Amino acid sequence: MNYTLDKSQKSEVKVNFTVDKAEFEEACKKAYNKVKGKFNVGGFRKGKAPQKVIEGLYGKEVFYEDAMDIIIPEGYDKFLESEKEVEIVARPEVESFDFTDDGGAKFTLKITVKPEFKIGQYKGLNIAKKVDKITKAQVDAEIDLARDKQSRLLDTDEPAKMKDIVTIDFKGSVDGVEFDGGAMDNYDLELGSGSFIPGFEEQLVGVKKGEDKVITVKFPDDYHAENLKGKEAQFAIKVHAVKSKMMPKLDDEFVKDISEFNTVEEYRKDVEAKLKKDAEARAERKLEDDILDKIVKFTKIDIPQAMLDYEVEEMIEEFGYRLRYQGLKLEDYLKYMNITMDALKSEYATQASERIKTRLCLEEIIKLEKITYSNDDLNKKLNEYAESTGKDPEKVKLNFKKEQIDYFANMIKQEKLFEFLKKENIQKKEAKPKEEAPKA
Repeated sequence: MNYTLDKSQKSEVKVNFTVDKAEFEEACKKAYNKVKGKFNVGGFRKGKAPQKVIEGLYGKEVFYEDAMDIIIPEGYDKFLESEKEVEIVARPEVESFDFTDDGGAKFTLKITVKPEFKIGQYKGLNIAKKVDKITKAQVDAEIDLARDKQSRLLDTDEPAKMKDIVTIDFKGSVDGVEFDGGAMDNYDLELGSGSFIPGFEEQLVGVKKGEDKVITVKFPDDYHAENLKGKEAQFAIKVHAVKSKMMPKLDDEFVKDISEFNTVEEYRKDVEAKLKKDAEARAERKLEDDILDKIVKFTKIDIPQAMLDYEVEEMIEEFGYRLRYQGLKLEDYLKYMNITMDALKSEYATQASERIKTRLCLEEIIKLEKITYSNDDLNKKLNEYAESTGKDPEKVKLNFKKEQIDYFANMIKQEKLFEFLKKENIQKKEAKPKEEAPKA
C-alpha cells in the first residue's frame, strides 16, 4: 500500500492511498474469514462454504465493504507510523473510496492537524497578584459554621425565623392546575438556605406549628422547566413542625471537643491561618488564570471545525460521566432540562474553543522555552503520589504503564511552566524610595 500527501489546505492533510490487486484480494480473504459464519450455503455447514462459492452466489463484491473496513485502518496505521511529526487533532474522515481497473482500490483520508499559529506576548504582562485580607468577621463566620455543625434541633411553638427548620407539606399549582414536581410531604426546609425559588422561604417566616398557609411566588424567567418560566404559582402549605437550632457555646470545652486545641484563642489563630492559606491559594489560581487569559487574548488561532467538534464531544462525554456518577443519564438530563443535544453542543462550543486555544498556547510555550523534566523530578513526583495513596513507591514505578508515567511527566512540565509564567509576568512591587536623613 502506497500513499501521497496533499498539504495544500490549512490545518488539513489529505492522504491518497493506492492498494494493488494482491493487497486488495488479501483484504477480501481476511474479510471472508471474518464474516463467513454469517452465510448459509446449501451443501455446506454454516461458515464452511469456500470464499469462491460465496462470491459465485452473491457476487464478487460481497466482501468488498468488509475489506474496506480492514484496508482503511491499516492504511491509517501505516501513515501514523511513517509520519510521526504530524500532530493529529481529530478523528480522520474517509473522503472517498473507489476501485481501480486493475482490481485494486484507492481511497483518501482527510486528517485534521494541529493549526499553525504564532504565539502572542507571554512575558512581561505585569499582572497583579491580589490576596484577599482575612477579617475578624470571616473568622467568626467560619467558627460559626463549626458551631452550626454541632448544633441541636429543638421543637418550638414560636413563630419560625430565618435559620429555623420547618417541616411542611406543600402543593403547587398554576391557574388552579397542579404541576409535576410541585408537591411533597414532610419536607424539612431550612429558611434562608435558598433551596427554593426566591420569595418562597421568606413567606414562611412567622409561621407556627399546625398552621396552614397559601403563598404566591413567581418562577424566574430562566427557570429550567419551560412550562413554568415566568409563571405565577400558588403553594398550599401545611406546617407540621418548627425547629430551632441550639448552637453550642464558644468556649474552651467546645474547642477541645472539635479540635486538637485547648483554648478558643489557639483555635481562632488556627482558623485564621487556614483562611489565609486558602486566600493565598485562590490568589495563585487567579494569577494563573489572568496570565493565561492575557496570553490567549494576544494569540490568534484559527481552530479547524473538526478539532472544535471533537473537543465538544469530549466535553459532553466528560459531562455524561459526571452525571452517571450522580446516578443520572445524559438523555434523562436533556429531557429534564428540556434541551436538545444540538443545543447542549452549542452551549459547549465557546468553552471548547477557549480550552483548545489555552492548551495550544501552553504547548507552544513549553516547546519554545524547552521546558522539560529530569528522572529525579519524575521519581520525586511518583514518590509523592505513592505516599499520598499509601502505596509502595517501588511497586508504583514497576507497575505503572507508559500512559500513567506520561501523565505524571506532563504534570511536572505543567508545574514548571506555571512557575515560569508567574515569574515572568507577575507585577513587580516597586521599591519604596529611601528617606534621606535631614541635613544638619
